Amino acid sequence: MTAPKLAPGLHLVATPIGNLGDVTLRALESLAGADVIACEDTRVTAKLTARYGISTALTPYHDHNATSARPKLLRRLADGAAVVLVSDAGTPLVSDPGYKLVRAAIEHGHAVTAVPGPSSLLAALMVAGLPSDRFLFDGYLPAKAGQRRARIAELAGIPATLVLFETGPRLADALADLADRLGARDASICRELTKLHEEVRRGDLVTLAAEAAQSAPPPGEIVIVVAPPAADQDRASPDEVEALLRDALARSSVREAVAEVAAVARLPRRDVYRRALALKEGR
Repeated sequence: MTAPKLAPGLHLVATPIGNLGDVTLRALESLAGADVIACEDTRVTAKLTARYGISTALTPYHDHNATSARPKLLRRLADGAAVVLVSDAGTPLVSDPGYKLVRAAIEHGHAVTAVPGPSSLLAALMVAGLPSDRFLFDGYLPAKAGQRRARIAELAGIPATLVLFETGPRLADALADLADRLGARDASICRELTKLHEEVRRGDLVTLAAEAAQSAPPPGEIVIVVAPPAADQDRASPDEVEALLRDALARSSVREAVAEVAAVARLPRRDVYRRALALKEGR
């Protein structure tokens, strides 16, 4: 495939999540018109370029080599090259190392453009059947249980639909912690979006967590979408505040714990501080 030469600068191009035929014409023209394509895995992107007869050179850019690869790409940009950045699938900069490259390119005065396309985040939000007028994407929850529960506690009071990424082996534990802290909120588990074995399971978090606990870890890429809290759930109960404080005090100072819990529970700091002192004194 031939295409007009891209203008110098960094071009962020979304690539197919599933079917290679889902790529946009503008994305193909950008790939064909670039001087180099930076990608997470050259083997994955090579399947796309081979399918459409695109001969642009590929170079790896991922979490493990970003520190050494970024200066090389910036030198190409300084020489007037057109550099395309893609992820393995979907939209660049969504849970990949592209942010630092974009920031560095901007700081050096290079043009940065986006070629929109597939996004598992937005695809999941579209099919979940949950409020989409206000949402928060928080990437992957921490792998360690304590850190994961602390993050969920921070997210609990946010008045927006939550969108999270997860892996199959960690899905059951993540759903269990979400159900424990958020209760029976409506949710959707979206797996392998736009691919042959696409699956969307809907229900409340308690039910979904129970089902996941009894099932083998599912393969593929997973997006969890969770409904916002009900109006009467905006503030934590006294028992919830105490549980949050015990968890926070076990890993941080009183001052830090109070600040964290006051923000999550939406309570005045002075009230949380008094309860924290009582806990420290064993009352």
